[in-house]
Amino acid sequence: MAGTINKVILIGHLGDNIKMHYFEGGNSIGRFPLATNETYTNKQTGDKVSTTEWHNIIVRNKLAEICEKYLSTGDKVYCEGRIKTRQWEAEDGSKRYSTEIHVSDMTFLTTKKELNAPQPKVENKQVEPPKKETSSSDTSEAEDDLPF
Repeated sequence: MAGTINKVILIGHLGDNIKMHYFEGGNSIGRFPLATNETYTNKQTGDKVSTTEWHNIIVRNKLAEICEKYLSTGDKVYCEGRIKTRQWEAEDGSKRYSTEIHVSDMTFLTTKKELNAPQPKVENKQVEPPKKETSSSDTSEAEDDLPF
């Protein structure tokens, strides 16, 4: 393979609300920490061990605005993007580094707003699906149970 790939896929929980920054020209950037967890059993002690890895997530423009509107701390998301490392000089003259995930695609898996919304009340009645009318010449569709 001649090329290279820089692709990251993460599923995790937001560690904080989105911090937004707006720029001239209408561009925006959103930042938030994302926690991924790993649980395993220590073979020597038999204890379950859980570790958390924190990732610095960066979203831009429309995706950042959507995240700000719908996401909050604790929400579970699926993120796809690429790794970027930034370098800068601190006030004391030392070099500092930050590794970030620049997200290009995201799917909301659960949101607090969704979990806290009142669920519709379902009564214990048997409801039959509406019957599909078919003509006698269209018997292949009548035998098909697919809804489309």
